[in-house]
Amino acid sequence: MKDARASRGCVLQLRDLHKRFGATPIIRGVSLDIDQGERHAIIGPNGAGKSTLFNLVSGLFAPSAGSIRLDGEPIEGFSPFEIYRRGLARSFQVTNIFPRLSVFENIRCSVLWSLGYRYSFKRDVAKLSDANARTGEVLEQIGMSARRDVRAGVLTYAEQRALEIGITIAGNARVILLDEPTAGMSRAEAARAVSLIRTISVGRTLVMVEHDMGVVFDLADRISVLVYGEIIATDAPTRIRENPAVRAAYLGTGPGNL
Repeated sequence: MKDARASRGCVLQLRDLHKRFGATPIIRGVSLDIDQGERHAIIGPNGAGKSTLFNLVSGLFAPSAGSIRLDGEPIEGFSPFEIYRRGLARSFQVTNIFPRLSVFENIRCSVLWSLGYRYSFKRDVAKLSDANARTGEVLEQIGMSARRDVRAGVLTYAEQRALEIGITIAGNARVILLDEPTAGMSRAEAARAVSLIRTISVGRTLVMVEHDMGVVFDLADRISVLVYGEIIATDAPTRIRENPAVRAAYLGTGPGNL
């Protein structure tokens, strides 16, 4: 396992990361290496600091101390759009789409920047064949080609989450962060979401926060457990399942909890 990981290399590196809000520490010395091409889940109880950690990595918050490196280059303190342009994109717990635009237009908004287009009131985006072709490819990937002309605001909740994943990958991000991608879904919807995530993460590095342990153990190559702002364990799913510290701190001590 060590040799396989070493051959892939580290794409996202956190070192002694801290975040305080006033006198209150939320993230307390997190260090973590995410390997190229792996699917890595971050789990932990409510209030553990998972979303804060995502906000630090994606640039919504600046760290109080510590470093974040993407492909070996420091990104701590960068704005979200600067980090996005360097190849890291994220989704949010609350669906973040343009409800009055069509499914196609939502995806194309993300595609335009990745192809080097900038804001212009004179340009007719409908004539940009490269952007439209790339948008069509993403719609095919997320299984929404038949819904391309539907206004995003009238999609079902599960469809909106799929659309947001499409927006996340449309800019050709190499690293994607998904924040509770199956939250609020039925079992059947979650199963479809897992299938989608498995498909879009091929050739990319995936980091996800997720509460559904079935989803976590189905998808993750490795799991990190965050408790009170500190990572108490990082390991393969089978070893996380058996880890007594993880059971005691988060999952409960009973054999049926994992």
